[in-house]
Amino acid sequence: MGDRSRKRAGGGFSLLEMTIAMALGTVVLGAAVQLYSQGVAATWTVSQRAELQQDFRAAANMMTKDLSLAGVGLGQGVAIQLPTSSTIPVYGCVQTGGTPCYLGAANATGASYPKQGATPYLYGLLPGYNAGPTINSLQTDTVTVVYTDSGFYLDCYTAAVASATSVTFTAIVPTPPATSSTNCTAPTGNAGAQAVNDSVTGLTSGDLVLFNFGTSQVVAEVNGSVTATSATFSSGDALHMNQAAADPKSLASIATGTSGYATRILVITYYIDNTVSPPRLMRQVSGHAPTPIVDGVTYLKFTYDLFNDATTLPAVACSNPGATTDGCAGASTGLLPNQITKINIAHMSMNSTLKGAKGGFQGLDLETSVSARDLTYTNNYPIAP
Repeated sequence: MGDRSRKRAGGGFSLLEMTIAMALGTVVLGAAVQLYSQGVAATWTVSQRAELQQDFRAAANMMTKDLSLAGVGLGQGVAIQLPTSSTIPVYGCVQTGGTPCYLGAANATGASYPKQGATPYLYGLLPGYNAGPTINSLQTDTVTVVYTDSGFYLDCYTAAVASATSVTFTAIVPTPPATSSTNCTAPTGNAGAQAVNDSVTGLTSGDLVLFNFGTSQVVAEVNGSVTATSATFSSGDALHMNQAAADPKSLASIATGTSGYATRILVITYYIDNTVSPPRLMRQVSGHAPTPIVDGVTYLKFTYDLFNDATTLPAVACSNPGATTDGCAGASTGLLPNQITKINIAHMSMNSTLKGAKGGFQGLDLETSVSARDLTYTNNYPIAP
């Protein structure tokens, strides 16, 4: 009997025992693999979601900051008349290099400024209802804000018209003991103003400059050489600001020798570029090439709150302010962009660019409102009932 036990012990496992062991091992291994796979999928989802939220937050912060600055430095109820003698001024085009225009018909003509009658005006905010591309059968919007460049102290110079196409800038020497001239906004006075052609902040081709010659305001585009004391504003600029002397709102119409002061203005447009995949949110400044903000933005839509000074009634959530077809609460018919009190980002939708472990996408949608605090100087904000 002892010999039989020793023989069985030396013979190993039986087939039944091996089968049971393998089955149990397979179950345990399968459970471990499944647990690992779920962990990897959860990690991917969380990481992708975190990256998506980070990109989304960066884009939203930049856009809302620009929207909140609409009209800053341009004055109360700003409405600056633009030239019209030849070609209507536009925005959304670049002065040098790349595609000439990114907005307008077939992205080739640029977007037109709002008009009073037949005359275009520059406002602190330019709504772009249905001016963006169609994505997934949905028409998108654009939005454009205008404000002065507070970091470049061009207003610390006297701007004198040297010819129909050039302006000379002379540093103002304040009367002692003053350290700054009347219009200079540099915190350290005139001595703190950068050179006109400063390599970091100075004027470059594609910049827009607002000139103040007494009671006359003129907008012109830099499109030629810039030196430490002068800049060129010749005809044929991409934004059609530099027009003939016959137009009273062109720089060429200002008499040689006339002097005043100038500030650089930033005309900043947000739009979706769907010529690439995935679509991306773009930011374009004046006549310069646009820069991408974030990939994966698939929808962009705005509404606006306005206040009618004549009827003392608000117009709330207007998608196309001023138009007769806009079905907002409170008629906005005939109202102007400088009567906008609030910008509502109705939708800024963003999808992740990678499918993830489960083959699906994640998405976010921003809905928020931004006060256009420099577009109105009265307490005309509509109060919710």
